[in-house]
Amino acid sequence: MANYVITGANRGIGLELARQLSARGESVFALCRQSSPELTALGVQVVDGVDVCEDAAVATAVQSLIHVPVDVLINNAGWLSDESLEDLDFARIRRSFEINALGPLRVSAAFLPLLRRGSKIALITSRMGSIGDNGSGGRYGYRMAKAALNMAGMSLARDLAPREIAVGILHPGFVRTAMTGYQGMTDPPAAAAQLIARIDGLNLSNSGTFWHANGEELPW
Repeated sequence: MANYVITGANRGIGLELARQLSARGESVFALCRQSSPELTALGVQVVDGVDVCEDAAVATAVQSLIHVPVDVLINNAGWLSDESLEDLDFARIRRSFEINALGPLRVSAAFLPLLRRGSKIALITSRMGSIGDNGSGGRYGYRMAKAALNMAGMSLARDLAPREIAVGILHPGFVRTAMTGYQGMTDPPAAAAQLIARIDGLNLSNSGTFWHANGEELPW
């Protein structure tokens, strides 16, 4: 049994990750701003009040788990916004950076004292952060923030290699959740199962690689 910490675990992909990992016998610590009935029903340990944009909230979460050796940290919390060139809402774009790029970096750095050799960090990103894969433009805040997250993931992989901590940069697919307005090509259970398979296969030799949940390596 391993200890998994998951951010944004109250709904969507995060909730399904918590459900499947708990079902296979892992110890799950679910971080979220506010719990949900579905999360509470899982019987995992819930740490609420965690806004990944706030240093104090993240530090409090770390202190609540200070005696827990974390085997896998899954940075799943995210926010989707839609800006076109004709609608550049810079406040919304800044919020996207705070949640989607700085948030995972803040959480990862704060939890480092709880990680050990052989631990893993998973960043749930998006292929919309791929420069090489951008064939449609738009979504400025989300694309830019996820590209920044991808770069943070690569730097983390390099910096944490001497500590033998692997970092996965993972695109879950276009998943039907509240965040996407329940549009998409994949349901949360299938996406979560594929993400777990990628995390299970994460090691120092493939640390810092940008993966689709289905196992396809994505272009930067």
